[in-house]
Amino acid sequence: MQAAGLSQTFIDNFHYYYDQLVRGATGYISRDDARPVHDLPDYASLSAAQRQAGAEALGRAVVLKLNGGLGTSMGMDGPKSLLPVKEGLTFLDIIVRQSLHLRATTGARVPLLLMNSFATRAASLAALARYPEFTQDIPFDFLQHMEPKVWKDSLLPATWPDDPDKEWCPPGHGDIYTALVDSGMLQMLLDAGYAYAFVSNADNLGAVLDPAILGFFAEMQIPFLMEVAERTAADRKGGHLARSRSGRLILRESAQCPPEEEAEFQDIRRYRYFNTNNLWLNLRALADLLTAQHGILGLPLIRNEKPIDPGDPSTPRVYQLETAMGSAIAIFEGAQALCVPRCRFVPVKKNSDLLVLMSDAYRLNPDYSLALAEELDGKPPVVTLDDRYYLLHAAMRSRFPTGAPSLRHCTRLTVSGDVTFGADVTVVGDVTISIPPGETLLIADGAILGAPMA
Repeated sequence: MQAAGLSQTFIDNFHYYYDQLVRGATGYISRDDARPVHDLPDYASLSAAQRQAGAEALGRAVVLKLNGGLGTSMGMDGPKSLLPVKEGLTFLDIIVRQSLHLRATTGARVPLLLMNSFATRAASLAALARYPEFTQDIPFDFLQHMEPKVWKDSLLPATWPDDPDKEWCPPGHGDIYTALVDSGMLQMLLDAGYAYAFVSNADNLGAVLDPAILGFFAEMQIPFLMEVAERTAADRKGGHLARSRSGRLILRESAQCPPEEEAEFQDIRRYRYFNTNNLWLNLRALADLLTAQHGILGLPLIRNEKPIDPGDPSTPRVYQLETAMGSAIAIFEGAQALCVPRCRFVPVKKNSDLLVLMSDAYRLNPDYSLALAEELDGKPPVVTLDDRYYLLHAAMRSRFPTGAPSLRHCTRLTVSGDVTFGADVTVVGDVTISIPPGETLLIADGAILGAPMA
């Protein structure tokens, strides 16, 4: 790690987690240490005065997007944020235009920061350069770290001569805190007078800076705020909010649940809230905490087992030692969570998510925020595509050659088999299309699938 030029602070952080791994730590958090959370402040209760306070605090706020992902789960080898998603615009195009609109309408400087990886940096900065009017007083990005993978069997550093790059991996988005310090970005922000950071995933276009939340965060002098939403059946396998024995809020991810407690973990009535990964950080509180803890926050370990070559499941297994950004909620004294509308969580993890976003189920507002079609009554359609044919992004696009079908009247679309959609197809209600393996089906141009529209 020293030979790779990594800082001593980051090496110390890696050793902290590696020592846990060697001692047999699984990273599991049992039910006794993850108790249900019942009552939280709600977005609907935020006041006009808090919105005004947020408007006044905009000049001290920054927007920070996690932009290190390559979309490998969708068969991509470039930054996911450069995928076209709406009206020919990429995620990053829309994020920049959201920022430009916010600056133009408020007069606040509000910088945009990207936490890039080595794999996303060049392409993402080149994309930003296409907006010469988009300037700011601090750099546009900083880099997350890379760490060695560890063989599952021996716990030694993994070596893979066929492709040495496969020996390294990102340490999870919990690395944001160390990366902010190591890059000098945290001190730069503080020196420039910035006090608050709104952090979210680049693939979540629902995550826009909301002055009401900023006002609540600033007025209450909260050091760390997590936006959560109510879990539905579709969220049962994702991480949830809980309380520790001491009463602190904690985040428990699926990889941290003991296998024998999986059913309880997925009980959305017991564990009502999930982390949207939209976080608000008080930058001074973060700097003080990192100083007090000598650069090691001690976030809970996530032991992630994977093949050393993510594209080849038959390759030997390794551990990736990761942490979750949201798990810092347990570290900050006085950290809080706010229940927000579901519309602030529109992630794209699979091509099925992307198809919904591409469709008329969502529209872009003049401020480049997303709005769900009124016909859907606040509930986006649930789309399931057959991974045999739609897992890879290029394969999915080839089966929707003229774009997404109309989904504004759709509740659920399930596709099993090799199906290609023609132009101007409309899906209504709950529709399942299933054909046998080896066969193909072309949905005709202009077809209406499902119940007739009222």
